[in-house]
Amino acid sequence: MCFALVAMSFHAKAQKFAYVDTEYMLGKIPEYKQAQDQLDKLSADWQGEIAKKRSNIERLYNEYQAQEVLLTETLKKQKQDQILNLETDLQNYEQTKFGYEGELFQKRQELVKPIQDKIFEAVQQISKNRGYDFIFDKSTVTMLAFNEKYDMSDDVLKSMGY
Repeated sequence: MCFALVAMSFHAKAQKFAYVDTEYMLGKIPEYKQAQDQLDKLSADWQGEIAKKRSNIERLYNEYQAQEVLLTETLKKQKQDQILNLETDLQNYEQTKFGYEGELFQKRQELVKPIQDKIFEAVQQISKNRGYDFIFDKSTVTMLAFNEKYDMSDDVLKSMGY
């Protein structure tokens, strides 16, 4: 039993681990900043379009409320349908632009994923070269305590040429 405990403790001590901070590394990569700026601009443009459409819907709704008592049932129904159709179109537009797998998501995949893949490849190469058993990402794992000497973020950036 003692032999098993000693063998397990040697095995546990033999494992090498490190961590990286992906957010930190992305902040040091100019291509990521450019990609993020491009995504922010697209998002702002689409938000502007959504605001215009929402404003138009509100204007039509306010006009409808002001004229409602004067309108025939047929005209009321037409105005209500028009407003509902515009609201549905707005929801579809928002979903197309910002929804899961919408245009923003696809553009982010197009612009950011290659950068993330480069980081992943660099981490894999460093892990292989230095014999690490585990490498954690500080930005996606809750690390309650850590020692800076195990931070490989700058090493990864250097290996990528940054």
